[in-house]
Formats: sequence, C-alpha cells, structure tokens
Amino acid sequence: MKHLILKPGKTILLLTMMLVCGSAYSQQLSDYLMQAKAFSRTGNPEASVRILTEALGKQRDYRLFLERGDANILIGKYPEALADYNAANSLVPLSGEYGLAKVYALRGDAGTSVYHLELSMKSDFRKSEKEILLDPVFERIENRSEWRQFWRKSWYSIAEERLSEIEYYSSAGRVEEASASLNELMKVYPDSENTKYAEALVHMSAGRLTSAVKILTGLAAADQANEKYLRTLGRVQDALGNHAGASVTWSKLIGLEVADPDLYLKRAESYSKTGENDKAVADLEKYLTLFPGEKNALRLAGRISAASGDNIRALSYFSENLRNNPNDPQCYIDRANSYLSARSWDWAVLDYAMALDLDPGNPDTWLNKGIALLNAGKTDDACHDFRKSFRMGNKRAAEYISRHCIK
Repeated sequence: MKHLILKPGKTILLLTMMLVCGSAYSQQLSDYLMQAKAFSRTGNPEASVRILTEALGKQRDYRLFLERGDANILIGKYPEALADYNAANSLVPLSGEYGLAKVYALRGDAGTSVYHLELSMKSDFRKSEKEILLDPVFERIENRSEWRQFWRKSWYSIAEERLSEIEYYSSAGRVEEASASLNELMKVYPDSENTKYAEALVHMSAGRLTSAVKILTGLAAADQANEKYLRTLGRVQDALGNHAGASVTWSKLIGLEVADPDLYLKRAESYSKTGENDKAVADLEKYLTLFPGEKNALRLAGRISAASGDNIRALSYFSENLRNNPNDPQCYIDRANSYLSARSWDWAVLDYAMALDLDPGNPDTWLNKGIALLNAGKTDDACHDFRKSFRMGNKRAAEYISRHCIK
C-alpha cells in the first residue's frame, strides 16, 4: 500500500480546508434548522418538511430527522414522523425515542408511548419533568394507567428534584420557599454545579443580580457549551444593564450553532442598547428573513435606524409594519415619531391623527400631534391638543400651554 506523504505547508492547507468546510456545514445545518423552525412556528410545517428534505439530501444528520419528525407531527403524518425518529435513532442511538413516544401518544397507544419515553429517560436526551408534563401531545394518555405507572418511578435524582422546585419557586417570585429548598440542597450537595446554578436562580429571584452573574459566569466558564447556563447568564446581564456582556453571551450561543432564531432578536436588542446599531440591524435583517414582516422585529429595526439618524430606512420599516398591521395605533405612532424627527410636520400630524382614531385615550400622542401642529404653524389646533393631553394627566403639556396658548 502506498502512503500519502504531505509536505508541512500542504498539510496545514489541507487541515485549514477541512476546518473551513466543517464550519461551513455546521453553519448551513444551523440555518436549515432555524428556517425549518420558523416555518413550523408560523403555521407552515409543509415548508419545514421541504427544506429539511433538501438539507437531508446534502447530509444525513440526526437533528434534521428530529426536526422533520416534529414537522410531520404538526401535519398529522404520523408514519412519516415515525420513520424520521427511527432514522435519527439509527444515526445517534436513543436520540429519537422522545419523538417516538410523542407519536404513539397521539395515536392513543399509551403502552408503546411510555416504552419509548422510558428509553428516552435513560439516555442523554431525556427531558425535564416540566417539559414532559407541559407537552400537549401526552394529553391523550395522561389518564391511562401506563402513564400513571411511569410517574411512580423515580426518574430524577434528589438534586434534580430540588433544582426543579427552586426553578419553579424562583420563576414565581416565591423567594423564601426557593431559599428553603436551596438550603436543603446545599446540605447534601454543597459543591455541585446544580447547587451553584440553583443559588444563582435564588439570587436572581431576590434581585441580587450581581451575585447571580458572578456564579453563572463561573459555571459558563467551566462548561462553555452549556446552553442553559449561557441563556440564563445573558438574561441576567441584560437585566443588570450589562448589554455589552449580554451581546457576547448571545454571540457564544449563536457560535455554538444553537438553532434558535430568537437569539438574533435578543442580540439585536443588546446591540441597540450599546449603540452598535449596524450590528443590531444586521441581526434583525437575519431574523426578518426567517419571519418576514414580524411586527416587533420591524418596530425595533425602525427605532434603531431612527436613533442612528437614518430616517429613510426607519420610515421603510415603519411603513411595512403599517401595511401589515393597519389597525395597530402603535405602528402609526412609530412612523409619526420618525416623521417628527425628520421635521416632516404634516406627515407626522396625519399619522398621529390615525393613531388617535384607533386609541383616543393616549395623552402622549395628543401632545406629540400638538407639537407637530405647532411647528406646522397651526397654533390654535396645537393648543387644542395640548389641553387635551393635559386633561388626560400629561403634565409635560403644561409647559407648551403656558408658552404658546396663554395670551
């Protein structure tokens, strides 16, 4: 057998090409998964199946089969979903068991559903108790004896059960109960990662955000691919006002190829608060390719563009939002504010008037319409709006009344 001998320079070039190709495929896989999720979320699982089938023609990856199985469930094609989950299992053992449990539950076959659910619980792909109980696909079998028998078994360690309690209490703002569960956990597992994470959750619930960030930063540094730690860290950083840190955390999740379109929206919001407007708009454009016309993304893109002084671009976003949502007063207000900034007084007045037709009880809109009218030289009409705003409780209107309306 002849051996291939590469010179050092060629070896480096080959390795570089392999890394680039691997990275490109990983990004392409993430893009396919995000697009498929977007189609399914917007009520078009058929398109999700089509794009995943296209992706599988290029590379057989278990995650693509799992996502296509979920889309086939939404369509009601249970045999196709079963085939997808079994294909995932053939590539990565036990990865498709939870999906199989879902299909059999939807078919009303409790025994087979629980069989596959038990296999899933013994794997690295097992779900939390909360995830399973909140999954609507199991509603059809939740009164069956097999389902009750499944939950009589101890699937979670004491540490996991305590952490689940703390997650619930913390999210509900029940700080004392969360702290009591944490104390119990610390007595038995004082140095475990679960305990540290639980402590961070209690700090968050109690408003001790700096302490929570310190713990979560340490956890994320020790386990750099832990999605749960990074998501929680990013959320707390944003709440603390550390938007630069949050944008770095969201970037790490995106870099890990986590196929969640909402990460781009979160990072855009963080970028917008650090003044990195070009980066924010780029992320929003990415998000809008997945969810064309999504109201909140268009609104944020418009506001960021306006803040950076690009009123033409802002007006484009706001106008698209208005076309999509002609009965939303906020969409008129957004565009009117942009016209006001651009000193297009008459156009601002028209949009504020439309907003007030839909929501006549907004004192800020009356004030801003008055300001636009004042600048357009229509003082009497402006004073009418200022007085209207003031009667509704807007104290800022008093300054305009005293300056322009008292003769």
